[in-house]
Amino acid sequence: MQSQLIISNYSSIKQLIYVLLFNTLSEITQVEKKQFIEFKKNHLYKDRDNSKILYISGVAQQLSKSHNCTAMDIADSIRSKLSATSGDVCQVKIVPPGWIYLELTPPFLATWLQHLVMGCLGQDGKMGTEKINSKFKDHNPANIFVVQYSHARCCSLILLGHREGLIKLREPLPDNHPAFGQLLPQQPIPWLNHDKQLWLNLSTEKDLLAQLVQVVDNLACASNSDAINWQKAALKLSQALENFWCQCRIWGDVKIYSPELAQARLGLVIITQHLLRFLLVEKLGVTAPWEL
Repeated sequence: MQSQLIISNYSSIKQLIYVLLFNTLSEITQVEKKQFIEFKKNHLYKDRDNSKILYISGVAQQLSKSHNCTAMDIADSIRSKLSATSGDVCQVKIVPPGWIYLELTPPFLATWLQHLVMGCLGQDGKMGTEKINSKFKDHNPANIFVVQYSHARCCSLILLGHREGLIKLREPLPDNHPAFGQLLPQQPIPWLNHDKQLWLNLSTEKDLLAQLVQVVDNLACASNSDAINWQKAALKLSQALENFWCQCRIWGDVKIYSPELAQARLGLVIITQHLLRFLLVEKLGVTAPWEL
């Protein structure tokens, strides 16, 4: 499946969409990579509607003048090509005067989520080698504690899920181990229901998913790491986790009667833990305790 192949190379969905658009444009226009790199600085953004993972591109409008075509004609050619080659990744539609809407499919999102659950990073993410963000070294201790507390809560939930048999970890690991909370490969999370839709339908589930997507995009696509306030990004992710935890139960009746839903929710917690840990250690230069 194409989605599995491209996810193995790109953890960031935004980076992946860039590649799909460039490959498509290379086939239907004379756009060169240098020109596309200039376009991509401002032609693609993630929609703020968290009910779906949707990206919007204005590249057709940028190309229309230089290619002597209407933006709608270029957008329609892109839609037709992408629908034929990448229909398992995204559903594409065009909106006047030439916007391209790319909505990620549930099966693709399930593959992407599982990729992150396993702690995998693609070629786009040099996440372990970047220096600590220099612009925000003077952290607010209260804010840092909130993020550390959220990380510790994630670790507690992951270990409880392991003890309760919802997931199977390699081993309970010490807090200084980079793979804390990683699942065994033979224990995939059941992200999709029988209708091939995500189990995650509540607004707080979708909000947390959207924050995970945004953090990974920021890590992979930021042209200047110092331009991003990573403390604020970590706080937003922590708040999304708190809202999720207040509304979405994992134990009790959910675990008994809807174990797949419980596992999917725990999967979100695992990914959140991975990203909070990375933000705390690599971007903020503080510890990521697994208990407080």
